[in-house]
Parts: sequence; structure tokens; C-alpha cells
Amino acid sequence: MMIDLLTLLALIGNTIVESSAQNSSISATVQLDEAIFHGVSDGVANRFLGIPFAKPPVANLRLRPPVPNDPYVGNISATSFGSLCPQQLTNITIPDTVSQNVSSIITTFTARLFAPRPGSEDCLFLNVWAPVGINSSAGLPVVAWIPGGGFETSGASEFNGTVIVQRSLELGEPIIFVSLNYRLNAFGFLPGKEVKAAGIGNLGLLDQRQAFRWIQTYIRAFGGDPTKVTIAGQSAGGESVALQLLAYGGNTEGLFRGAIMESGSPMPIGDIANGQQYYDALVEQTGCFGSTDTLECLRWAPFEELMIAVNSSPSIMSYQSVVLAWVPRADGLFLPDTFQRATMNGKIANVPFMIGDVDDEGTVFAVAALNVTTDEEFRTYASAIFFPNASESDINTLAKLYPADPAAGSPFDTGLEGAFTPQFKRLSALIGDLIFQAPRRLVSQVRSDKQDIWAYLMKRSKTATPFGSVHGTDIGVVFRPGDLTDNVINFINHLDPNGPHSTDGELTWPKYTNDASQLLTFIDGPMPQIITNDTFRLDATNFLTGLTLAHPLGGP
Repeated sequence: MMIDLLTLLALIGNTIVESSAQNSSISATVQLDEAIFHGVSDGVANRFLGIPFAKPPVANLRLRPPVPNDPYVGNISATSFGSLCPQQLTNITIPDTVSQNVSSIITTFTARLFAPRPGSEDCLFLNVWAPVGINSSAGLPVVAWIPGGGFETSGASEFNGTVIVQRSLELGEPIIFVSLNYRLNAFGFLPGKEVKAAGIGNLGLLDQRQAFRWIQTYIRAFGGDPTKVTIAGQSAGGESVALQLLAYGGNTEGLFRGAIMESGSPMPIGDIANGQQYYDALVEQTGCFGSTDTLECLRWAPFEELMIAVNSSPSIMSYQSVVLAWVPRADGLFLPDTFQRATMNGKIANVPFMIGDVDDEGTVFAVAALNVTTDEEFRTYASAIFFPNASESDINTLAKLYPADPAAGSPFDTGLEGAFTPQFKRLSALIGDLIFQAPRRLVSQVRSDKQDIWAYLMKRSKTATPFGSVHGTDIGVVFRPGDLTDNVINFINHLDPNGPHSTDGELTWPKYTNDASQLLTFIDGPMPQIITNDTFRLDATNFLTGLTLAHPLGGP
């Protein structure tokens, strides 16, 4: 299969958006408290970049919940992005048995998808794009965009809000776009019994919550309406949105009225104490072992030593793949219960939401286990990595539901194409359903009779790469004018992706219901959207849901 690497990389959301403010010479100002913020305009949007929304989480504030800023004073430049949060290195080892051509493709693809950038602990910044020419009384709807990156890398500067603001103006449905940073890896998602006892779990999610509070306080100055906020994100950003819906037992605190989850749903993760091994390793590698208060020791450990320890921990492209070291977990406070159980018990915000996945979510993550090549190795991997507490009978059932036949695996509907190893497409199918499709289906089914839900499936670009409709392609459609962009803008304005201006012949996106579990499905070809039923691999995803309820990933 001939692969155009430029095409491959263009399918990744990060390459579609520009992260600089170059060629913007028109000044823009806004007053917040007693300060004048000086931004820039590109003629479409006024951009105010690198606004701090909390005090720097450094020194004694490291590994503590975010602290709101003091009131702003003076003249403050807002013309460039603030620093990203510390980024974890993502390394992948490809077995020698994989061909050089395939190895090159995988290395290029994963390196760009998870490329770390320089980061700093002083990183709690957000960015605002507001249409040119509006005033503080405009009352525009607002979207707060949470970036993804496996809770290990990436940040708000990866996304250009002008793209979506410009399209909103073309539709006559103007919005304000806000993107935000949050702490990542061990700085934002440190697990362990010490963390649980101190009540400091999921600091990265608390950062997001603080940014939402900032929006409530300040967005009117930019022309926004704080009662019309939608939170949105993709991948770890979409997962973050899902967990904001579960926060405090489903209490929005009046911070948002709608949600958009792209390739992110309430994951099957357990209690925060189950990540103790990662806490202990961090303590050991930073010289805090034996300290009377290891948590306090970590607060004052040299940053460089912490980063060495973080970078030596498993990443999303390590052998254990999506069973992450640094990931949101139930902490008993912000997230009172495991995510699937909380969803089933109705402890979730009752707001309208859009939710969806791409067809081949698992392919990019299965490359971490290319050395799994036999049926027995597949069973061993599934048992050891995903379900160490499952019975042999459960693993046998899993193996039957996800057969070794490459034609049945992911990328789906591509025959033998993309079969890097005899087990690759099998593992891809399992990972995609385990982390994405089964959790999406669960939350949609459980909540469809209680709140408005619209669900989608992205099946485009099936043959552009050996990864199929790969993780990340849906974000490209949002940050590049297209049909899903219009659905997103309609939803932000009206809490309905169909919008008020439908034309004759335009496809209506039906709500998701248990009686008619329909998906707006994006496909290649002359008919870019169709309605399909959400019934594919239903027995398999139902089995996975039951298995993960009994045995959450990463521990009981």
C-alpha cells in the first residue's frame, strides 16, 4: 500500500490548526478588573492569548488544587500563547520483525500525534477568540475547548479558534471560542492512597473547572454570555468533558449548559488508590523514599528530577498502551465513584450533549503491542494488561468475540489491509471498543431517555492510511470548515446540532434513543452523511461493559 505521509499527517488534528499569532498587526483591547489586556486581531477574531486563569502551581502550590488569580491590574500583553504544561515524552519501540516501510510509517505518525513540546509548571493559561466588532453586551454563546493528548502531552496553543469563529460568522451564528491548558501526567493526575487521603486527586480536571469559573467571571467583557457555555474536547479532552459531567455527582455548578465529546466517554477506570505503583515509583526516583511526608517531598523535588521520573514511566505508546499511568481516576471527592458505575447510577449532569467516535479508534494505540503475534500472546496480553482479575472463561469469551481473522479487525471493512502483524487488527478492534465505542454506547443508552443526545460515527479516510479512520480525524473536520463544524456551531448556539436554518434536502441528525439508536455517520463518497444504526459489534461491547464494571482497568 502506497502511503502519502503528508496526507497521513494532515489527518491528525494538530497539523490542521496553526498555533502562532503571526501576521496579526491590528491591536485589540479588553478590560478585566483594573487591567487592560492587549491582544491582536486577524480581521475575523480578536485574539487574547496567554491569559492566566489561576496562580502558577509552583513551589508550595505544586500538587495542590488551582488557586484563583488575584484581580488583574496594569497593562498586560495577551499577544502570544502561554507556556504548555510539562509534557511527557512518548516513545515507541517497534520490533525488528516489522518491515522498514511500516516502521517508518508508524514512527512518523505516532511522533507527530504525540509530539511533546517544551513545557513549564507555570502553565495555567487560557485563550479567547471573539468576533471582531462585537461589544460587551453581545451575549454570544461560548465554547470552552479542552485539548487532548492522552493526559500526557499537548495544550491549548495547538488550536486556532479563528477557524471556528469565522465559520460561525458565515452561518450567522457567531460564537466565542476559549481554549485552556490543564496540568498533565504526574503534575495533574498523580494517583495513590496518599493523594486520595490528601484530597488532591485529578488536579488537571480541577484546573479545567477553574477555567470554567474564570469564564463565568470574565467572558461578558469579551461579548460572551456566561449562561450559554458549552464544554467540548477530543480524545483526552472529550474524556475530560465526560468527567466534568460526572463531577460532584453530576453538579454543573451552573458552569455550562451543554457538552461535546469527540472520541471520549466515561472510561472504565477504577479508584485512584489503584495507581499506587506509579506514585511509589515517582517517590523512589525523586529521592523522597523514606520521607515522613512523601507528598510534601514531591512538592519540593527539583523539577528536572520529576520530569526524568515522569519520562521513565509508561506512556500511551508503551507496551501497556491505553492503560495509562497518569489518568483521571475516582477520587471520592471530585469524582465520587468509578465512571461507569456513576453513569449507570444517574450521577451525571443532565445537559444535552453530542458524542461520537471514529471507526478505527484503536489502530494507533495497538502499535504499542506489535510483538503480540499469536493467539496465545493475544490472550496473555488481554489478560495481563487489561483484565488481570478476569477468569479464564472471560478471556476465552473475549477471544471469540474478537477473532484473529484480520478481515474482522480494525481498520474495519478493509479486508487484509493494515494487518501489520497477525494480531494487529484484532488488538485494534479490542482497544477501540474497550476505550471508545463501548463507553460511548453505555452513556448514550443509559441517558437517552433522560437528556437530549446526538451521536455520530466518523468513517472517512478509510484508505488514506493503513490506520483507517484513525483516532484524531474527527478533530480535523471541526478545525477545518466542514459539515461537523456546522453541527458543532449549531449545537453551541441552540443545543441542537441541526440548527434553525435547515435547507431542503439537508439530512436531519436524529436524537439518539433506545428505541432508535441512530448515528450520523460520516463516510467518503458523493453522499457524505448517512444515518446508521448503533448495533455494530453489540454483543462484544456489551460483554466489555460487563467485564469492566466488574474489573475496571488499572485495578478493582
